[in-house]
Amino acid sequence: MTEKPRILLTNPIHPELQAQLAQSCEVVVAPDTQPETLIRLAAKAHAIVVRAHLPPALFDHAPHLRAVVRHGVGLDMIPVEAATARGIPVANLPGSNTSAVVEYALAAMLHLRRGLVTMDATLRREGWVVSRALADPGTDLAGSTCGIVGVGAIGGRMAQVAAALGMRVLGLTRRPALLPAGVEAADKATLFAQSDIVVLCCPLNDTTRGLVDATTLARMKRSALLINVARGPVVDAVALVAALRAGHLGGAALDVHDQQPLTGTEPVFDAPNLLLTPHVAGVTDSSMRAMSVACIDTLMALLRGERPPNVVNPQVFR
Repeated sequence: MTEKPRILLTNPIHPELQAQLAQSCEVVVAPDTQPETLIRLAAKAHAIVVRAHLPPALFDHAPHLRAVVRHGVGLDMIPVEAATARGIPVANLPGSNTSAVVEYALAAMLHLRRGLVTMDATLRREGWVVSRALADPGTDLAGSTCGIVGVGAIGGRMAQVAAALGMRVLGLTRRPALLPAGVEAADKATLFAQSDIVVLCCPLNDTTRGLVDATTLARMKRSALLINVARGPVVDAVALVAALRAGHLGGAALDVHDQQPLTGTEPVFDAPNLLLTPHVAGVTDSSMRAMSVACIDTLMALLRGERPPNVVNPQVFR
């Protein structure tokens, strides 16, 4: 290409890497992620870096498009079939934010088990004696059972961390023969019934949508914790709120939600023992930098006509 390739970013990437990309490409950052905006801006784009949902119709209006790269791992934001039908390669960045997501899940476990933030606020407001009493219901992670749904890159690392902390680890996966050493294969009913903490690390697809419904929640221990770092629709949020209000669960953490961003009016805001975060499990400065580096490397390789190994629809090259 003699002209600078035009790269559409649905959202900004790490600022240093975005500046680096702008030295060799024309970088356009979408002012919003509405479907009509992305479709309009894609009309002149040679590549798209994805951090928001792309409308399937976009590929019918992007005649110059030569590459789509997910700034992350999950592919549910990209209509891969529509891209494939147009001969456009799609790539993601497996493993790029694994450490950040696992550390988030661990932080959520500790938050829900130990309540340090509440202790801090109580100590400042009500004093030593009242705050110290809040430690009594806390329980160790060691000796607990951690159930992991989706034992891929993130789930596998989560299993290692849980085991290192002295936890028994159960895993639910489509390929139980590939479970890491020390992870016990379990079916869905067994995992949810026996786990003290369930961490959802699975992709969103027809099999996992609504996986954690009222029936599944009813199988869990009353003291159990549920942590969702997968996708919002994996959990029936209405059923989860009902279970928390009824005192059936010890607590939950949701980093992902059915509709994002949350508005503040959703029922989850009134649920007890529920940690809410705005889809940030994989977001740290270091993870954003690593994802941006890998994203640019993949993007430029595709624009040069190369075939990176992380392309998810390699049939477009045939």
